[in-house]
Amino acid sequence: MSELQRALSRIHAIAFDLDGTLVDSAADIWHALNAGLSEARLPAIDLPTVRGWIGGGPDKLIARALDHLGRPGDGPLAARLRADFDRATLAAPLDRGMVYDGIDEMVEGLYALCPLVVVTNKPTPLARAVLGAAGLLPFMSAVHGGDRSELLKPSPTLLIEAAGRLAVQARQMLMVGDSEADLQAARAAGCPVALVGWGYGTAGGAHASAAGIAPCLLTRPGELLAAMSARFEEETG
Repeated sequence: MSELQRALSRIHAIAFDLDGTLVDSAADIWHALNAGLSEARLPAIDLPTVRGWIGGGPDKLIARALDHLGRPGDGPLAARLRADFDRATLAAPLDRGMVYDGIDEMVEGLYALCPLVVVTNKPTPLARAVLGAAGLLPFMSAVHGGDRSELLKPSPTLLIEAAGRLAVQARQMLMVGDSEADLQAARAAGCPVALVGWGYGTAGGAHASAAGIAPCLLTRPGELLAAMSARFEEETG
């Protein structure tokens, strides 16, 4: 039995990160940030730089952009950029990005086996818009977004809340993500965790950087569906 199969033996629900796990939305995030910068008559920032900032939600993204542009701590400007970021995202949630290959099939297959939720640092309205554009929203029992700073991963709050709403214990819910924040949140919540090999966080060595965490590693979405399907086939005989 593989490490993934052993981890899934007690799983009754799955929580997914969004950006870098289900969808490659870096180009959309880049566009939304630069839309606000353009309105404020500030220089645009290139896509590779913005991609490296993804993971902490839009407020942290904007703070990093202002630091980069030599305008740290400008609260009114940050608020203006955040309003423009939200408007641009809602107007075009996934026009420039895409759903990762194999995610559609994985999500649809897992939906038949157990409840699925999204736990993301993206604010809930924006996350729901992206999931809707991706065609994934109907498969999710709930979307738990980073609507307040204290909720952001690596805080375990959203994972604990998600497990509670599904009436499962945290140890019975698998967290699937791409970053160290996902690993740390899962460890703090008591959730087993799987780390994908196609997201934004993996380039920084997140596989090994969170001490005391032994995530399952996924190289393609089909691995998770196949392992979960095999588990249910064994249980139903």
